[in-house]
Amino acid sequence: MLKVVSIEQVRAIEADADANGYSYADMMDTAGRAVADRALALVSHLEEPKVTIIVGNGNNGGDGLVAGLYLAQDNPAADVRFYLLADRDDEFTQTARQAGLFVALSEDDVDKRVLRNMVASADLLMDALFGIGVRIPIRDEAQKILRNANREINARRARETPSSVDLTNPVSKLSGAPIRVLAIDCPSGLDCDTGEVDKNAIPSDETITFIGVKQGQLTVSGGAVCGTLRVADIGISQKLEAMTTISNHVADGDWVKEELPSRKVDGHKGTYGRVLVVAGSVNYIGAPALSAEVAYRSGAGLVTVATPNTVILPLAGSLREVTWMMLAHDMGVIAEKAASTVYEDIGKMNALLVGPGLGTEATTGDFLKALLMPTQDATRKPKKRSLGFGMVDEADDSVEDDEKASLPPLVIDADGLNLLAKMDKWWSLLPEDTILTPHPGEMSRLCDIETSEVQSNRWALAQEKAETWGAIVVLKGAYTVVASPDGRSAVIPFAVDALATAGTGDILAGMITSLRAQGMNAYEAAVAGAYVHGLAGKLAGDGTSSRNVIAGDVLAKLGEAWQMLEMS
Repeated sequence: MLKVVSIEQVRAIEADADANGYSYADMMDTAGRAVADRALALVSHLEEPKVTIIVGNGNNGGDGLVAGLYLAQDNPAADVRFYLLADRDDEFTQTARQAGLFVALSEDDVDKRVLRNMVASADLLMDALFGIGVRIPIRDEAQKILRNANREINARRARETPSSVDLTNPVSKLSGAPIRVLAIDCPSGLDCDTGEVDKNAIPSDETITFIGVKQGQLTVSGGAVCGTLRVADIGISQKLEAMTTISNHVADGDWVKEELPSRKVDGHKGTYGRVLVVAGSVNYIGAPALSAEVAYRSGAGLVTVATPNTVILPLAGSLREVTWMMLAHDMGVIAEKAASTVYEDIGKMNALLVGPGLGTEATTGDFLKALLMPTQDATRKPKKRSLGFGMVDEADDSVEDDEKASLPPLVIDADGLNLLAKMDKWWSLLPEDTILTPHPGEMSRLCDIETSEVQSNRWALAQEKAETWGAIVVLKGAYTVVASPDGRSAVIPFAVDALATAGTGDILAGMITSLRAQGMNAYEAAVAGAYVHGLAGKLAGDGTSSRNVIAGDVLAKLGEAWQMLEMS
């Protein structure tokens, strides 16, 4: 998987590489070459492309200068122009001038008319003003450059939007603006740690970044200004100490495919694990159905749903493959005493999901606590049932107690998390390797903080709480973060609004539980499940409006998502 790096880590990696003989000049040359190659591809359809490069004072500006020089060298028909924040006393600027390339200085362009003309006439605008070290808000001369460049880009696109519109065709009014924006390393104005974006930042069509993906690029705000994100290899060895200590990654299909449990031609339902889904209540009947079906469609051999009969009755006819465990209930919600029923068969199960559609009534909370803190009564061996020939005395002392039962690999989702949040020191009740799958609202309740604080600090919060709680945390949302207590973390590279609909969380929880039942380790199952879930969501939204997508559509695309992975 691609590494995810902070600003501090990038600087440490560059320093380590330089100390080991791969100089900063070497890195700049390789980075510039990679950018030039991409720029050449973007303008390859033009006979005489015009390329404007906005250049800052630091290494990012140096990357832009090198890229422009390579571009002019490789395509002599290209008109390559540089706009500098300030004059640079380096060999690249001197070479550009000696080659007759146009170089403008911001300090000489008081009203920014030169800049606006350079942007207005460009086929490609390359942003090399600031790299990872930007401080927000951007001020002074740099602010003027960004503001004027943005203004001209927007004005140009408005001019080149067709003025004649077919009112019977809602997609006929499409921008025909050929100008494209390519950001080098990151769009100027993006904080690469937090994802905060300066109001004057230039949104890019593409960003080509180096060494690894930056944390801030994997946020909603950061992703929006990065456009298509590409990572270029600039020759830094993966064996450097500063590289090997990084445990944060971007999940990808190759990694998921490698981690998935194999399928055997002579396998049977026991080979692929038994899943128990404890879910549902009178008001949330659909949740256990989604989790159970997706558990099957993710490879589990047998799926049992434990729920009140008020849920079983409407579902049993449509879920033909599911087996059922009827639980004691109080007005349609799982009651505390149902824990003993679950424990009767818990030893047969390979993974357990608790939470979808449970509701948050007090008796269901008591049930969850009893499930996590089994008593001797809750783990007592089941008595023989009447077969019509007589009854067994419930107080028969000849039936011995089991040893205290233990839960199989556990996933807690939805109302299971909301019920946990009401318990004191709830994390102390969790078995080892428990997986928690909160959305931001549920995470805020678990942490007792505002949802806005969760969203502003997703990556660090998930890592911190995974360690504190001793659990795998799957913090859902655009760019889902999966964090492990051992320090590993992964981000899922999907920001799909098609998944912003009821029931998709139940699907994710069922997928992860299914993979756990098939023998995957907790962290790997969480990452793989979240990746495939995101891919299925993307597929469900492709070719249609995301407004039209419901959870069932995501489930329907799951087979295609699995096939894409297996055939890659």
